[in-house]
Amino acid sequence: MKPWQKYAAEVFGTFTLVFVGATTVVGVGAPNAPLFAPFAFGIGLLAALYAFGEISGGHFNPAVSLALFLDRRLGVRDLVAYWISQFAGAILAALGLLLMTSSDDVAKAATVPSHGNRAAFFAELFLTAIFVLVILQVTKSGKYASTTFVAISLTLLAVHFAAVPFSGSGVNPARSFATALIGTEWKSFWIYIIGPPLGAILGWVVHAIVVSGKTDLRGDIDQMRREVGGAMGSGGASTG
Repeated sequence: MKPWQKYAAEVFGTFTLVFVGATTVVGVGAPNAPLFAPFAFGIGLLAALYAFGEISGGHFNPAVSLALFLDRRLGVRDLVAYWISQFAGAILAALGLLLMTSSDDVAKAATVPSHGNRAAFFAELFLTAIFVLVILQVTKSGKYASTTFVAISLTLLAVHFAAVPFSGSGVNPARSFATALIGTEWKSFWIYIIGPPLGAILGWVVHAIVVSGKTDLRGDIDQMRREVGGAMGSGGASTG
C-alpha cells in the first residue's frame, strides 16, 4: 500500500463523517438536533470505517490519531500527515454543505457551548477520553475483531448523546474547525481545539496504566520526544 492511499482514506473518511453529521444537524433543525445528530455522527462514522478503515486504520479525528501516536502505533510523520488529511476532509465536508445551503446554515452545525464554557470544556475532555479508551482497546484486542467498527461507532453515538446538550459535541478538532471556518462561528472555539487533545492524552494515560499495567510512563514520553526531535531534525536537514 502506498502512503498516499492512507492519507486519501483519511480525507474521504473524515469527509463522510463530518458531511453526514453536519448535514443532518442543519437538515433537522436545532430543536431536533440533540436526538438526530448522535445517530448521524455514529452511523456516519460506521460508514466511513467500512469504506476506508482497512486502508488508514480509520482515525478520521486528530484526537484519535494523537492517542494512537502516544500508544506508539503511529509515527510522528504519519501523525502530521493524518492531521492535515483530517482537517482537509472536514473542510471539504463543510464546503459541500455550503454548496447545499448557506454560511449561516453551516454555522448551525458548528459546536458551541450550551451550558457555559466550563461545562462544554469538561464534556469535550472527558467524553473524548472515553471515546479514545474504547478505540485503544478494541483495536488492540483480538477478542473484538468482528465488532470493532460497530463498537467504535456506538461509542461515538453515546458520546454525542451525552455531549450535545453541553458542548454541541465536537470531540473532534477537525469537525469543529471546519464548521467554524465555513460558518464563521468562532464562539468559545478554544474549547474544541484544546479539550479533545487533552482528552486523548487523558484516555491514553488511563489505558496505559489500567489496561497495559504501566506505572512509569517516563520511558514512553522520552521515546516520543526523541522521535519528534528526530523528525524535526531530519526535516530541517532535508530542506537545507
